[in-house]
Amino acid sequence: MTTNGDSNMASQQPAMPTITQTEDHPLSTSLHDSIHSLSSSRHQSSQVAKTYRQAANLFLTRRFPEALSTIEPIITVQPSDSGPSQNGNGADHIAQQAAVAPVAYASKTTRIKIWSFWLTFLHQVVDLGPEEGKHAFGTTKWKALVSKARDGAVWDDVVRDGYGGVEGSVDADVVVSLATLLLTHMQSQRINQEKLEAYLSAVARPSFDITSHLSSPPRLRRTSSTPGTNTPRDLQTSLKILELYTLHVLPRNGEWEYAKEFIMMSELLDDEKKEAFLHALHGLKEEREETAKREKQIQRAQQEQLERQRHEEEDEAKAHAKRAEEESRKREELRKRQLEAQPKDTYQQPRSSHNRTISGGTASKPRPAKKDISRRPSPQTLYARIGLILSNLQSLILNTTQSLSSNPMALLRTLLFILAFALMFGRREMRERIKRAFDRGWAKVSATVGMGMKVSSI
Repeated sequence: MTTNGDSNMASQQPAMPTITQTEDHPLSTSLHDSIHSLSSSRHQSSQVAKTYRQAANLFLTRRFPEALSTIEPIITVQPSDSGPSQNGNGADHIAQQAAVAPVAYASKTTRIKIWSFWLTFLHQVVDLGPEEGKHAFGTTKWKALVSKARDGAVWDDVVRDGYGGVEGSVDADVVVSLATLLLTHMQSQRINQEKLEAYLSAVARPSFDITSHLSSPPRLRRTSSTPGTNTPRDLQTSLKILELYTLHVLPRNGEWEYAKEFIMMSELLDDEKKEAFLHALHGLKEEREETAKREKQIQRAQQEQLERQRHEEEDEAKAHAKRAEEESRKREELRKRQLEAQPKDTYQQPRSSHNRTISGGTASKPRPAKKDISRRPSPQTLYARIGLILSNLQSLILNTTQSLSSNPMALLRTLLFILAFALMFGRREMRERIKRAFDRGWAKVSATVGMGMKVSSI
């Protein structure tokens, strides 16, 4: 039973507003779509899990192209068959925001496994190398897959297709895998730093936009006021993200002081963990400085070695040139000595031979010097000839007398020859005959000598 006062107080309370579902109300339409999606999410989740297991088996058997074709349909947004709405009430915009890949409707565990598998797959594709990768996927496809890991585009694909473009909705385990992939395959960590900072900022300041909340799949909506730290596992994953950011990404970019400040200001770390993080950061910095110092020493040693090699090559070239110069000088001296040792008459020519020309203008051959006419033997008389014979006979006798003691027969032969010679020249006819024969022989000799003189003078 109620009293009058109670009835008066009840009559004074304002009536609660009711929401009427009308076709042209965008909020009612999104609620209807969300309720309808719940009925089909369980069936879709089972299909996604089945597809993931097939792709994982193909990957384990190194059938990479088949694994790629199997996993791609559930991690990319499927094109919608329905055309744009004509009512103009904004439902198309909400539906476009809610366009996600089928993996978004799977359970959290399955979703994390699928994205971890996809990132591991990209890592393996990069490790295949150009030759094997192009053979397996083709040049264009392999380069497109590699660029996702090396350019950081895979992070945007995961956030857009798997989480409806909401950075704060990405699972922390997926963020760890993304940061590790970029840390492994990107030379510069600027993009990795930007993505991690965007994620940490989105987690620290969650969005309360009811439109985006209703348009996202139910499994991606966060309900805790402190996202990322609901369970000890979530806390451990958040610490892993903090470790990657402060001890790996920021040091790779040379931001040591900022990493130190971020550790000191972190709310997830207590004093003991902060001290451990700072100690690890200090050790990494010392190791990096020591590595840089060793690299400089190695580079300096290599430069010094190259300089020594260059000096040794220059000294060797100079020594070789000096030896070649000495050998050339020795050969020149030897040639000069050989020229000096040869007879000078061989290289000397009469000066008159260079100046002697004929009327035709050509140089004439040098004529041999004429023999002295005074040296030509003059005709001798008979008495001179006889005197010559007698002198020769006298010398013969003197030579024979020296050997009389040893050879008496020689003296006898000599006397007989003298006697015969005296008897022969004692007759007048014989003397005249000998004279005529001698004159004829001498005339022939004179003519022969005269002809030789004429030929030599021409």
